[in-house]
Amino acid sequence: MSTQTSDITVKIDDRIRLLSVALSATDHPEKAQQRKRHQPHAHARSTRKYMLDNGYDSHPAVQGLQTMLDRNVPLEALFTLSMLFDWSDKLAIKALPPWVTENWNSNLWDLYETAKIQTYWADDNNVWSLAEAQASQVFQTVKYHEFLSPFVGDFDEHLIFMPNLLYPADENIGIRVGNDLVAITPPPLAWGDSPPWPFDEETLLNHSYRASLTEYGRLLLKAYFNKHPDALEQASQKDMPVNDNFKAEYPTWEEQFIALFVSASVAMYLEDYMNKAEAKSYILMEKKVRGMTILPGTVSVMRRYLQEVGNRYENLIEFLPIFPAQLRVAKRIVKG
Repeated sequence: MSTQTSDITVKIDDRIRLLSVALSATDHPEKAQQRKRHQPHAHARSTRKYMLDNGYDSHPAVQGLQTMLDRNVPLEALFTLSMLFDWSDKLAIKALPPWVTENWNSNLWDLYETAKIQTYWADDNNVWSLAEAQASQVFQTVKYHEFLSPFVGDFDEHLIFMPNLLYPADENIGIRVGNDLVAITPPPLAWGDSPPWPFDEETLLNHSYRASLTEYGRLLLKAYFNKHPDALEQASQKDMPVNDNFKAEYPTWEEQFIALFVSASVAMYLEDYMNKAEAKSYILMEKKVRGMTILPGTVSVMRRYLQEVGNRYENLIEFLPIFPAQLRVAKRIVKG
């Protein structure tokens, strides 16, 4: 299933869905609940019940996945790998990376057939079709290329959004596969034990914008920095004016800048392409939930960059060395 919408292609990929089905039968859902109480989508909960009730948690594909999770293999790596499998050839791949359990792709296809996953999906196809339609509506007029190119330069990567009704149910996954940037995103979570909201819930549109812009911005910026390692190294000699908690979460200068950039970019996009009220609501939530008190100052500095790019600065790399100093000033004078 695939729907082209403006700058973004909304797509349901069965390789991602199959990995998510296997994930439902591991201890991932329980550990996610331990981190933060939430109610996954009804389809996720019914899938987990189906897998456990039928004993598929003991299937080699699930056991292999659990082993990799126990080894702290990142979900991003697992979802990237899944997209390299050839669906038309029973998940064939030239060679598995050394961190993958033996014959995992073959076992995953066996799970697909043994558990009759295609039939299971067909029986609940309406929820996937609805999620695809909702996401397509949300992204009908997005202008991400226009918005991001002044920062990362012109880019030709394809932006793909996959609504995820399975697992992980409480976090977004962003991956690069060839020239595709894929944002794998669950629906907006409600509080506590309430079910998630639809993707196109009018009061929560910033959920999908935040998720997608954060992942695309992060992936594009990492690629941009990879092209300019010397300039990045020079810029990183000047410390960021961020607190110890932020430094603990984002240890390197590059990680700190990317985290600041993606948060600011969401606020700026909401203000420029939606309305100021949405932007203010987002900034307030970022400060309250994530402690991003530095976000208003970051937005101010990024706005200044946009005003001067093409004149004082040719590109973001030229701006990087003075970013910490400007942020330090903005942090003092900008009030949330």
